[in-house]
Amino acid sequence: MAANMYRVGDYVYFENSSSNPLLIRRIEELNKTANGNVEAKVVCFYRRRDISSTLIALADKHAREMEEEMENPEMVDLPEKQKHQLRHRELFLSRQLESLPATHIRGKCCVTLLNETETLKSYLEREDAFFYSLVYDPQQKTLLADKGEIRVGNKYQADITDFLKEGEEDGRDQSKLETKVWDPNSPLTEKQIDQFLVVARSVGTFARALDCSSSIRQPSLHMSAAAASRDITLFHAMDTLHKNGYEISKAISALVPQGGPVLCRDEMEEWSASEANLFEEALEKYGKDFTDIQQDFLPWKSLTSIIEYYYMWKTTDRYVQQKRLKAAEAESKLKQVYIPNYNKPNPNQLSVNSVKPGLVNGAGAPAGPQMPTLGMGRACESCYTTSSYQWYSWGPPNMQCRLCVSCWLYWKKYGGLKMPSRAEGEEKMSPSPAPTEPRSRGHGPRQSAYAVPVRNSGSPKSSMKTRQAFLLQATRLTKLARHMCRDLIRLRQAARRPFVPINCAAVKAECKTSLNS
Repeated sequence: MAANMYRVGDYVYFENSSSNPLLIRRIEELNKTANGNVEAKVVCFYRRRDISSTLIALADKHAREMEEEMENPEMVDLPEKQKHQLRHRELFLSRQLESLPATHIRGKCCVTLLNETETLKSYLEREDAFFYSLVYDPQQKTLLADKGEIRVGNKYQADITDFLKEGEEDGRDQSKLETKVWDPNSPLTEKQIDQFLVVARSVGTFARALDCSSSIRQPSLHMSAAAASRDITLFHAMDTLHKNGYEISKAISALVPQGGPVLCRDEMEEWSASEANLFEEALEKYGKDFTDIQQDFLPWKSLTSIIEYYYMWKTTDRYVQQKRLKAAEAESKLKQVYIPNYNKPNPNQLSVNSVKPGLVNGAGAPAGPQMPTLGMGRACESCYTTSSYQWYSWGPPNMQCRLCVSCWLYWKKYGGLKMPSRAEGEEKMSPSPAPTEPRSRGHGPRQSAYAVPVRNSGSPKSSMKTRQAFLLQATRLTKLARHMCRDLIRLRQAARRPFVPINCAAVKAECKTSLNS
Protein backbone atom coordinates (compact mmCIF):
# COMPACT_ATOMS: atom_id res chain seq x y z
CA MET A 1 0.00 0.00 0.00
CA ALA A 2 2.77 2.48 0.99
CA ALA A 3 4.74 1.65 -2.16
CA ASN A 4 1.77 2.72 -4.31
CA MET A 5 1.19 5.97 -2.38
CA TYR A 6 2.83 8.94 -4.13
CA ARG A 7 3.36 12.27 -2.40
CA VAL A 8 4.56 15.76 -3.34
CA GLY A 9 8.37 15.72 -3.48
CA ASP A 10 8.66 12.08 -4.58
CA TYR A 11 10.90 11.14 -7.50
CA VAL A 12 8.90 8.87 -9.81
CA TYR A 13 8.95 7.04 -13.13
CA PHE A 14 6.42 8.13 -15.76
CA GLU A 15 5.56 6.17 -18.91
CA ASN A 16 4.72 8.13 -22.04
CA SER A 17 5.46 5.38 -24.56
CA SER A 18 5.45 1.60 -24.35
CA SER A 19 8.68 1.27 -26.36
CA ASN A 20 10.71 4.16 -24.90
CA PRO A 21 12.46 4.32 -21.49
CA LEU A 22 10.51 5.66 -18.54
CA LEU A 23 10.67 9.39 -17.78
CA ILE A 24 12.08 10.52 -14.43
CA ARG A 25 10.23 13.38 -12.75
CA ARG A 26 9.81 15.00 -9.33
CA ILE A 27 6.25 15.67 -8.19
CA GLU A 28 5.69 19.34 -7.36
CA GLU A 29 1.90 19.40 -7.12
CA LEU A 30 -1.03 17.02 -7.31
CA ASN A 31 -4.17 18.60 -8.76
CA LYS A 32 -7.63 17.24 -9.38
CA THR A 33 -9.06 18.11 -12.79
CA ALA A 34 -12.69 19.01 -13.58
CA ASN A 35 -13.48 15.46 -14.74
CA GLY A 36 -12.15 13.95 -11.50
CA ASN A 37 -8.76 12.74 -12.76
CA VAL A 38 -5.51 13.56 -10.93
CA GLU A 39 -2.73 15.46 -12.71
CA ALA A 40 0.81 15.76 -11.39
CA LYS A 41 2.80 18.96 -11.95
CA VAL A 42 6.37 17.71 -12.23
CA VAL A 43 9.97 18.88 -12.64
CA CYS A 44 11.71 17.27 -15.62
CA PHE A 45 14.96 15.31 -15.45
CA TYR A 46 16.76 14.36 -18.67
CA ARG A 47 18.99 11.38 -19.48
CA ARG A 48 22.19 11.43 -21.51
CA ARG A 49 20.27 9.96 -24.47
CA ASP A 50 17.94 13.00 -24.44
CA ILE A 51 20.63 15.64 -25.03
CA SER A 52 22.92 16.34 -27.99
CA SER A 53 26.37 14.80 -28.44
CA THR A 54 27.98 18.25 -28.02
CA LEU A 55 26.44 18.64 -24.57
CA ILE A 56 27.40 15.05 -23.66
CA ALA A 57 31.04 15.92 -24.43
CA LEU A 58 30.66 18.98 -22.18
CA ALA A 59 29.21 16.79 -19.41
CA ASP A 60 32.14 14.34 -19.73
CA LYS A 61 34.60 17.23 -19.46
CA HIS A 62 32.85 18.46 -16.31
CA ALA A 63 33.01 14.92 -14.85
CA ARG A 64 36.79 14.75 -15.48
CA GLU A 65 37.27 18.12 -13.80
CA MET A 66 35.27 16.93 -10.79
CA GLU A 67 37.45 13.79 -10.55
CA GLU A 68 40.60 15.93 -10.57
CA GLU A 69 39.20 18.23 -7.88
CA MET A 70 38.13 15.31 -5.71
CA GLU A 71 41.47 13.56 -6.36
CA ASN A 72 39.50 10.34 -6.54
CA PRO A 73 40.77 7.72 -9.03
CA GLU A 74 37.63 5.64 -8.52
CA MET A 75 36.20 6.31 -12.00
CA VAL A 76 39.50 5.30 -13.64
CA ASP A 77 39.61 2.01 -11.73
CA LEU A 78 36.05 0.98 -12.67
CA PRO A 79 35.74 -1.74 -15.35
CA GLU A 80 34.23 -0.74 -18.70
CA LYS A 81 30.91 -2.44 -17.98
CA GLN A 82 30.40 -0.44 -14.75
CA LYS A 83 31.48 2.79 -16.47
CA HIS A 84 28.88 2.10 -19.16
CA GLN A 85 26.14 1.43 -16.58
CA LEU A 86 27.15 4.47 -14.50
CA ARG A 87 26.34 6.73 -17.46
CA HIS A 88 22.77 5.44 -17.29
CA ARG A 89 22.52 6.68 -13.70
CA GLU A 90 23.45 10.27 -14.58
CA LEU A 91 20.60 12.73 -15.03
CA PHE A 92 20.37 16.43 -15.86
CA LEU A 93 18.03 18.63 -13.84
CA SER A 94 15.93 21.23 -15.66
CA ARG A 95 13.73 24.14 -14.59
CA GLN A 96 11.02 22.91 -16.96
CA LEU A 97 7.65 22.02 -15.46
CA GLU A 98 4.98 19.91 -17.12
CA SER A 99 1.67 18.29 -16.19
CA LEU A 100 1.21 14.55 -16.63
CA PRO A 101 -1.66 12.20 -15.73
CA ALA A 102 -0.98 10.55 -12.38
CA THR A 103 -2.13 7.21 -13.82
CA HIS A 104 1.08 7.14 -15.91
CA ILE A 105 3.24 6.80 -12.77
CA ARG A 106 5.15 3.50 -12.82
CA GLY A 107 7.04 3.51 -9.51
CA LYS A 108 9.44 5.47 -7.31
CA CYS A 109 13.14 6.21 -7.66
CA CYS A 110 15.82 8.21 -5.84
CA VAL A 111 17.65 11.22 -7.33
CA THR A 112 20.41 13.04 -5.42
CA LEU A 113 22.89 15.82 -6.12
CA LEU A 114 26.37 14.36 -6.66
CA ASN A 115 28.85 15.36 -3.96
CA GLU A 116 32.18 14.27 -2.52
CA THR A 117 30.67 12.29 0.35
CA GLU A 118 29.27 9.56 -1.92
CA THR A 119 31.19 7.17 -4.17
CA LEU A 120 30.02 6.68 -7.75
CA LYS A 121 29.97 2.92 -7.27
CA SER A 122 27.33 3.28 -4.53
CA TYR A 123 24.75 4.27 -7.18
CA LEU A 124 25.31 1.01 -9.05
CA GLU A 125 24.83 -0.98 -5.86
CA ARG A 126 21.39 0.58 -5.24
CA GLU A 127 18.30 -0.11 -7.30
CA ASP A 128 16.54 2.92 -8.86
CA ALA A 129 19.29 5.34 -7.70
CA PHE A 130 20.31 8.29 -9.89
CA PHE A 131 22.51 11.38 -9.50
CA TYR A 132 22.87 14.77 -11.18
CA SER A 133 25.39 17.60 -11.09
CA LEU A 134 24.42 19.75 -14.10
CA VAL A 135 21.31 21.74 -15.05
CA TYR A 136 19.98 21.40 -18.60
CA ASP A 137 17.99 24.14 -20.32
CA PRO A 138 15.85 22.55 -23.10
CA GLN A 139 15.11 25.93 -24.72
CA GLN A 140 18.64 27.33 -24.77
CA LYS A 141 20.27 23.88 -25.17
CA THR A 142 22.84 24.62 -22.45
CA LEU A 143 24.38 22.78 -19.50
CA LEU A 144 25.33 24.65 -16.32
CA ALA A 145 26.66 23.52 -12.95
CA ASP A 146 24.01 23.32 -10.23
CA LYS A 147 24.52 26.05 -7.63
CA GLY A 148 22.75 24.17 -4.87
CA GLU A 149 25.83 22.13 -4.05
CA ILE A 150 26.78 21.65 -0.38
CA ARG A 151 30.43 22.62 -0.09
CA VAL A 152 32.16 19.82 1.74
CA GLY A 153 35.95 19.45 1.97
CA ASN A 154 39.11 21.06 3.34
CA LYS A 155 39.21 23.82 0.73
CA TYR A 156 35.87 25.21 1.96
CA GLN A 157 36.87 25.39 5.64
CA ALA A 158 38.21 28.49 7.45
CA ASP A 159 41.80 28.53 8.73
CA ILE A 160 41.44 28.83 12.50
CA THR A 161 44.45 30.20 14.43
CA ASP A 162 45.72 28.55 17.59
CA PHE A 163 44.00 29.48 20.84
CA LEU A 164 45.95 32.16 22.79
CA LYS A 165 47.27 31.02 26.12
CA GLU A 166 46.48 32.97 29.27
CA GLY A 167 48.52 36.17 29.37
CA GLU A 168 49.74 35.75 25.76
CA GLU A 169 49.39 38.84 23.55
CA ASP A 170 47.95 38.83 20.06
CA GLY A 171 50.72 40.08 17.74
CA ARG A 172 48.38 40.86 14.83
CA ASP A 173 47.49 44.44 13.89
CA GLN A 174 43.83 44.71 14.88
CA SER A 175 43.23 47.75 12.66
CA LYS A 176 43.95 45.61 9.58
CA LEU A 177 41.57 42.87 10.65
CA GLU A 178 38.43 44.89 11.35
CA THR A 179 36.98 48.42 11.29
CA LYS A 180 35.35 49.89 14.35
CA VAL A 181 31.95 51.44 13.56
CA TRP A 182 30.45 51.92 17.02
CA ASP A 183 31.77 52.45 20.54
CA PRO A 184 29.40 51.19 23.28
CA ASN A 185 31.51 53.07 25.90
CA SER A 186 30.86 56.52 24.41
CA PRO A 187 30.18 59.49 26.77
CA LEU A 188 26.58 59.77 25.50
CA THR A 189 23.69 58.33 27.49
CA GLU A 190 21.00 56.09 25.99
CA LYS A 191 18.51 58.98 26.19
CA GLN A 192 20.81 61.34 24.25
CA ILE A 193 21.36 58.71 21.55
CA ASP A 194 17.59 58.12 21.19
CA GLN A 195 17.00 61.89 20.92
CA PHE A 196 19.59 62.11 18.15
CA LEU A 197 17.92 59.25 16.26
CA VAL A 198 14.55 61.10 16.47
CA VAL A 199 16.24 64.16 14.95
CA ALA A 200 17.73 61.99 12.18
CA ARG A 201 14.29 60.53 11.35
CA SER A 202 12.80 64.04 11.25
CA VAL A 203 15.54 65.17 8.86
CA GLY A 204 14.83 62.09 6.71
CA THR A 205 11.10 62.94 6.57
CA PHE A 206 11.91 66.52 5.56
CA ALA A 207 14.37 65.31 2.92
CA ARG A 208 11.62 63.17 1.35
CA ALA A 209 9.29 66.17 1.26
CA LEU A 210 11.90 68.07 -0.76
CA ASP A 211 12.60 65.13 -3.13
CA CYS A 212 10.17 65.00 -6.09
CA SER A 213 10.38 61.23 -6.70
CA SER A 214 9.81 60.47 -3.02
CA SER A 215 6.79 62.78 -2.80
CA ILE A 216 5.17 60.79 -5.65
CA ARG A 217 5.89 57.42 -4.03
CA GLN A 218 4.91 58.60 -0.53
CA PRO A 219 2.18 61.21 -1.08
CA SER A 220 1.21 61.41 2.62
CA LEU A 221 3.20 62.54 5.66
CA HIS A 222 2.62 59.20 7.41
CA MET A 223 4.18 57.25 4.50
CA SER A 224 7.20 59.59 4.40
CA ALA A 225 7.69 59.28 8.18
CA ALA A 226 7.44 55.46 7.98
CA ALA A 227 10.02 55.37 5.17
CA ALA A 228 12.33 57.68 7.17
CA SER A 229 12.13 55.30 10.14
CA ARG A 230 13.66 52.37 8.24
CA ASP A 231 17.00 50.87 9.26
CA ILE A 232 18.96 52.69 6.54
CA THR A 233 18.23 56.06 8.23
CA LEU A 234 19.20 54.79 11.69
CA PHE A 235 22.41 53.21 10.39
CA HIS A 236 23.37 56.47 8.70
CA ALA A 237 22.62 58.44 11.90
CA MET A 238 24.73 56.13 14.10
CA ASP A 239 27.56 56.12 11.56
CA THR A 240 27.48 59.97 11.47
CA LEU A 241 27.57 60.12 15.28
CA HIS A 242 30.57 57.78 15.42
CA LYS A 243 32.51 59.69 12.75
CA ASN A 244 31.97 62.99 14.62
CA GLY A 245 33.37 61.64 17.90
CA TYR A 246 29.91 61.36 19.55
CA GLU A 247 29.50 65.15 19.60
CA ILE A 248 25.79 65.71 18.95
CA SER A 249 26.14 69.28 17.63
CA LYS A 250 28.70 68.22 14.98
CA ALA A 251 26.65 65.17 14.06
CA ILE A 252 23.46 67.23 13.55
CA SER A 253 25.39 69.61 11.29
CA ALA A 254 26.58 66.63 9.28
CA LEU A 255 22.98 65.44 8.86
CA VAL A 256 22.09 68.74 7.17
CA PRO A 257 25.10 69.79 5.07
CA GLN A 258 25.23 72.94 2.97
CA GLY A 259 23.45 71.36 -0.02
CA GLY A 260 20.39 70.27 1.98
CA PRO A 261 19.37 67.36 4.20
CA VAL A 262 20.86 63.91 3.44
CA LEU A 263 18.30 61.48 1.97
CA CYS A 264 18.97 57.80 2.74
CA ARG A 265 16.96 55.23 0.82
CA ASP A 266 17.25 51.43 0.88
CA GLU A 267 16.35 48.89 -1.84
CA MET A 268 12.77 48.65 -0.62
CA GLU A 269 12.26 52.33 -1.36
CA GLU A 270 14.38 52.50 -4.51
CA TRP A 271 12.45 49.82 -6.39
CA SER A 272 9.35 50.75 -8.35
CA ALA A 273 6.04 48.87 -8.13
CA SER A 274 6.57 47.24 -11.55
CA GLU A 275 10.05 46.03 -10.50
CA ALA A 276 8.58 44.61 -7.29
CA ASN A 277 5.95 42.70 -9.32
CA LEU A 278 8.66 41.36 -11.65
CA PHE A 279 10.66 40.19 -8.63
CA GLU A 280 7.68 38.34 -7.14
CA GLU A 281 6.98 36.68 -10.50
CA ALA A 282 10.63 35.64 -10.80
CA LEU A 283 10.68 34.34 -7.23
CA GLU A 284 7.64 32.20 -8.00
CA LYS A 285 9.40 30.69 -11.02
CA TYR A 286 13.03 30.32 -9.87
CA GLY A 287 12.84 30.34 -6.08
CA LYS A 288 15.94 31.81 -4.44
CA ASP A 289 18.10 31.42 -7.55
CA PHE A 290 19.04 35.12 -7.64
CA THR A 291 21.43 34.74 -10.59
CA ASP A 292 18.64 33.44 -12.85
CA ILE A 293 16.27 36.12 -11.50
CA GLN A 294 18.77 38.81 -12.46
CA GLN A 295 19.48 37.36 -15.94
CA ASP A 296 15.89 36.70 -17.00
CA PHE A 297 13.83 39.31 -15.13
CA LEU A 298 15.95 42.16 -13.68
CA PRO A 299 19.18 42.51 -15.71
CA TRP A 300 19.49 46.23 -14.81
CA LYS A 301 19.72 45.40 -11.09
CA SER A 302 22.90 44.21 -9.41
CA LEU A 303 22.96 40.84 -7.64
CA THR A 304 23.64 42.59 -4.31
CA SER A 305 20.61 44.82 -4.82
CA ILE A 306 18.32 41.83 -5.55
CA ILE A 307 19.49 39.86 -2.50
CA GLU A 308 19.17 42.90 -0.23
CA TYR A 309 15.66 43.58 -1.57
CA TYR A 310 14.66 39.94 -0.97
CA TYR A 311 15.49 40.03 2.74
CA MET A 312 13.74 43.39 3.15
CA TRP A 313 10.73 42.11 1.19
CA LYS A 314 10.41 39.24 3.68
CA THR A 315 9.68 41.75 6.45
CA THR A 316 6.71 43.31 4.63
CA ASP A 317 2.99 42.60 4.93
CA ARG A 318 3.00 41.58 1.26
CA TYR A 319 5.23 38.59 2.06
CA VAL A 320 3.05 37.57 5.01
CA GLN A 321 -0.08 37.73 2.82
CA GLN A 322 1.51 35.62 0.09
CA LYS A 323 2.68 33.08 2.65
CA ARG A 324 -0.85 32.76 4.03
CA LEU A 325 -2.31 32.38 0.52
CA LYS A 326 0.21 29.66 -0.35
CA ALA A 327 -0.53 27.87 2.90
CA ALA A 328 -4.27 28.00 2.13
CA GLU A 329 -3.66 26.70 -1.41
CA ALA A 330 -1.47 23.90 -0.09
CA GLU A 331 -4.23 22.86 2.30
CA SER A 332 -6.76 22.64 -0.53
CA LYS A 333 -4.45 20.66 -2.84
CA LEU A 334 -3.92 16.91 -2.81
CA LYS A 335 -0.99 15.78 -0.73
CA GLN A 336 -0.85 12.19 -1.91
CA VAL A 337 -2.42 9.88 -4.45
CA TYR A 338 -2.75 6.11 -4.65
CA ILE A 339 -1.81 4.54 -7.99
CA PRO A 340 -2.29 0.76 -8.31
CA ASN A 341 0.29 -1.40 -10.05
CA TYR A 342 0.14 -1.32 -13.85
CA ASN A 343 -0.58 -4.85 -15.08
CA LYS A 344 -1.53 -4.40 -18.73
CA PRO A 345 0.68 -6.29 -21.24
CA ASN A 346 3.26 -4.27 -23.14
CA PRO A 347 2.66 -4.02 -26.93
CA ASN A 348 6.37 -4.79 -27.47
CA GLN A 349 5.90 -8.17 -25.82
CA LEU A 350 6.54 -10.89 -28.39
CA SER A 351 3.79 -13.48 -28.70
CA VAL A 352 5.18 -16.96 -28.09
CA ASN A 353 1.95 -18.97 -27.74
CA SER A 354 2.25 -20.74 -31.06
CA VAL A 355 6.01 -21.33 -30.94
CA LYS A 356 7.62 -24.41 -29.44
CA PRO A 357 9.48 -23.81 -26.15
CA GLY A 358 12.72 -24.96 -27.70
CA LEU A 359 12.47 -22.35 -30.40
CA VAL A 360 11.41 -19.65 -27.93
CA ASN A 361 14.42 -20.22 -25.74
CA GLY A 362 16.74 -20.56 -28.69
CA ALA A 363 17.55 -24.21 -27.86
CA GLY A 364 15.68 -25.88 -30.71
CA ALA A 365 16.89 -27.00 -34.07
CA PRO A 366 17.41 -24.44 -36.86
CA ALA A 367 14.15 -23.41 -38.47
CA GLY A 368 13.43 -24.67 -41.93
CA PRO A 369 11.77 -22.73 -44.74
CA GLN A 370 8.31 -23.77 -43.48
CA MET A 371 9.06 -22.56 -39.88
CA PRO A 372 10.44 -18.99 -39.96
CA THR A 373 11.52 -17.82 -36.50
CA LEU A 374 11.47 -14.05 -37.12
CA GLY A 375 14.36 -13.57 -34.72
CA MET A 376 12.75 -15.80 -32.09
CA GLY A 377 15.95 -17.84 -31.82
CA ARG A 378 18.24 -14.84 -31.47
CA ALA A 379 20.04 -14.07 -28.24
CA CYS A 380 19.22 -11.09 -26.04
CA GLU A 381 20.80 -7.95 -27.51
CA SER A 382 22.08 -6.87 -24.07
CA CYS A 383 23.16 -9.90 -22.00
CA TYR A 384 23.28 -12.42 -24.92
CA THR A 385 21.21 -14.98 -23.06
CA THR A 386 19.09 -17.36 -25.15
CA SER A 387 16.72 -18.39 -22.35
CA SER A 388 13.92 -16.23 -20.99
CA TYR A 389 10.28 -16.85 -20.14
CA GLN A 390 9.33 -13.66 -22.03
CA TRP A 391 10.88 -11.62 -24.84
CA TYR A 392 10.37 -8.03 -25.97
CA SER A 393 11.04 -6.50 -29.38
CA TRP A 394 13.56 -3.67 -29.18
CA GLY A 395 15.33 -1.22 -31.45
CA PRO A 396 14.85 -0.52 -35.16
CA PRO A 397 12.34 -2.95 -36.71
CA ASN A 398 14.69 -3.86 -39.57
CA MET A 399 17.24 -5.25 -37.08
CA GLN A 400 14.70 -7.55 -35.36
CA CYS A 401 16.48 -7.28 -31.99
CA ARG A 402 14.94 -8.54 -28.78
CA LEU A 403 15.58 -8.30 -25.03
CA CYS A 404 14.98 -10.72 -22.20
CA VAL A 405 12.79 -9.73 -19.24
CA SER A 406 15.70 -8.61 -17.03
CA CYS A 407 17.31 -6.46 -19.74
CA TRP A 408 13.92 -5.05 -20.80
CA LEU A 409 13.25 -3.81 -17.24
CA TYR A 410 16.79 -2.38 -17.12
CA TRP A 411 16.19 -0.64 -20.46
CA LYS A 412 12.90 0.87 -19.30
CA LYS A 413 14.34 2.16 -16.01
CA TYR A 414 17.84 3.27 -16.99
CA GLY A 415 17.48 4.07 -20.71
CA GLY A 416 20.29 1.83 -21.95
CA LEU A 417 21.56 -1.73 -22.31
CA LYS A 418 23.57 -3.50 -19.61
CA MET A 419 26.43 -4.04 -22.06
CA PRO A 420 27.61 -1.65 -24.82
CA SER A 421 26.03 -2.58 -28.16
CA ARG A 422 26.20 -1.21 -31.69
CA ALA A 423 22.44 -1.59 -31.93
CA GLU A 424 21.99 0.83 -29.02
CA GLY A 425 23.46 3.66 -31.09
CA GLU A 426 21.20 2.82 -34.02
CA GLU A 427 18.19 2.67 -31.69
CA LYS A 428 18.89 6.27 -30.61
CA MET A 429 19.09 7.35 -34.24
CA SER A 430 15.76 5.70 -35.15
CA PRO A 431 13.66 5.01 -32.06
CA SER A 432 10.64 2.77 -32.36
CA PRO A 433 7.41 4.76 -32.66
CA ALA A 434 5.16 5.38 -29.70
CA PRO A 435 1.62 4.02 -29.77
CA THR A 436 0.19 7.51 -29.89
CA GLU A 437 2.27 8.61 -32.90
CA PRO A 438 0.41 9.04 -36.20
CA ARG A 439 1.00 6.33 -38.77
CA SER A 440 2.80 7.03 -42.00
CA ARG A 441 0.60 7.86 -44.97
CA GLY A 442 3.12 6.77 -47.61
CA HIS A 443 2.32 4.24 -50.37
CA GLY A 444 5.18 1.89 -49.43
CA PRO A 445 5.13 -0.89 -46.83
CA ARG A 446 4.61 0.31 -43.30
CA GLN A 447 5.47 -1.09 -39.87
CA SER A 448 2.93 -2.28 -37.37
CA ALA A 449 1.84 0.23 -34.72
CA TYR A 450 4.25 -1.08 -32.05
CA ALA A 451 7.05 -2.40 -34.26
CA VAL A 452 6.18 -6.01 -33.34
CA PRO A 453 7.45 -8.57 -35.88
CA VAL A 454 4.64 -10.37 -37.74
CA ARG A 455 4.85 -13.95 -38.97
CA ASN A 456 5.22 -14.46 -42.73
CA SER A 457 6.41 -17.10 -45.11
CA GLY A 458 8.69 -14.91 -47.17
CA SER A 459 12.10 -13.34 -46.79
CA PRO A 460 13.11 -11.09 -43.81
CA LYS A 461 12.44 -8.05 -45.98
CA SER A 462 8.73 -8.81 -45.94
CA SER A 463 8.52 -9.48 -42.19
CA MET A 464 6.28 -6.46 -41.61
CA LYS A 465 2.64 -6.06 -42.63
CA THR A 466 2.10 -4.19 -45.91
CA ARG A 467 -0.71 -1.73 -46.63
CA GLN A 468 -3.83 -3.49 -47.89
CA ALA A 469 -4.52 -2.94 -51.58
CA PHE A 470 -7.92 -1.59 -52.62
CA LEU A 471 -9.82 -1.48 -55.95
CA LEU A 472 -12.51 0.90 -57.21
CA GLN A 473 -14.93 -1.16 -59.33
CA ALA A 474 -17.24 0.73 -61.70
CA THR A 475 -20.84 -0.40 -62.35
CA ARG A 476 -22.00 -1.50 -65.80
CA LEU A 477 -24.06 1.67 -66.20
CA THR A 478 -21.00 3.80 -65.48
CA LYS A 479 -18.93 1.90 -68.03
CA LEU A 480 -21.75 2.34 -70.59
CA ALA A 481 -21.95 6.09 -69.85
CA ARG A 482 -18.23 6.49 -70.68
CA HIS A 483 -18.90 5.29 -74.23
CA MET A 484 -22.26 7.00 -74.77
CA CYS A 485 -21.22 10.43 -73.44
CA ARG A 486 -17.69 10.80 -74.83
CA ASP A 487 -18.39 14.31 -76.06
CA LEU A 488 -19.28 15.40 -72.48
CA ILE A 489 -16.74 13.48 -70.40
CA ARG A 490 -13.55 13.64 -72.52
CA LEU A 491 -11.66 11.02 -70.50
CA ARG A 492 -8.09 12.00 -71.43
CA GLN A 493 -8.68 15.65 -70.59
CA ALA A 494 -10.33 14.70 -67.25
CA ALA A 495 -7.43 12.38 -66.37
CA ARG A 496 -4.90 15.18 -66.86
CA ARG A 497 -6.95 17.49 -64.60
CA PRO A 498 -8.32 15.23 -61.83
CA PHE A 499 -9.35 18.13 -59.58
CA VAL A 500 -11.69 19.71 -62.14
CA PRO A 501 -15.22 18.33 -61.39
CA ILE A 502 -17.21 16.49 -64.06
CA ASN A 503 -20.81 17.59 -64.64
CA CYS A 504 -22.47 14.33 -63.51
CA ALA A 505 -26.02 15.76 -63.93
CA ALA A 506 -25.44 16.45 -67.61
CA VAL A 507 -23.90 12.99 -68.12
CA LYS A 508 -26.92 11.33 -66.45
CA ALA A 509 -29.40 13.33 -68.56
CA GLU A 510 -27.54 12.54 -71.79
CA CYS A 511 -27.24 8.86 -70.88
CA LYS A 512 -30.97 8.63 -70.00
CA THR A 513 -31.99 10.29 -73.27
CA SER A 514 -29.80 7.94 -75.29
CA LEU A 515 -31.11 4.86 -73.50
CA ASN A 516 -34.77 5.87 -73.95
CA SER A 517 -34.28 6.46 -77.67
